[in-house]
Amino acid sequence: MATGKTTADDLGAHICFEDETGQSLMPPRGRTWARRGACPTVRVSGRRRGRVSVAGAVCFRPGRRSRLLYRLHVYHGRKDESKSFAWTDYRDLIVAAHQQLGTPIVWLWDNLSVHLRQELFDFAAENKKWLRIFQMPSYAPELNPQEMGCPHCGLRRVVRS
Repeated sequence: MATGKTTADDLGAHICFEDETGQSLMPPRGRTWARRGACPTVRVSGRRRGRVSVAGAVCFRPGRRSRLLYRLHVYHGRKDESKSFAWTDYRDLIVAAHQQLGTPIVWLWDNLSVHLRQELFDFAAENKKWLRIFQMPSYAPELNPQEMGCPHCGLRRVVRS
């Protein structure tokens, strides 16, 4: 822990870094080979819309193994279906993390507009006995281990400067 930063230590809490990502279900367009003069055709089954989103949290506590908790959201492109996570989904992820970890939580996340909803601030105030929420500075992926990828398989998120 950083010097002078004792919120998690004072509470006996896990520190959880949260981030989200998404992937389109639309097949990528690409090129393939064909004989000269013949147009290559690539057939793809299914509709050309949809999206899978993942909200995940990496949780740490000194002397304990780290934990990865996540929640999926699938958007099929149907009418009256939400395209992304709502504030209630983030609230449910925090509650599930608290139940699974069995300790208080210090929750850190970025400045996504859904994270700044008043309902989440009210939820944090109602549960201040076991929950502290902090906003990460904008454009600071080096502070969030969730941004840097998986240490086991080496998958990394591309960070463009």
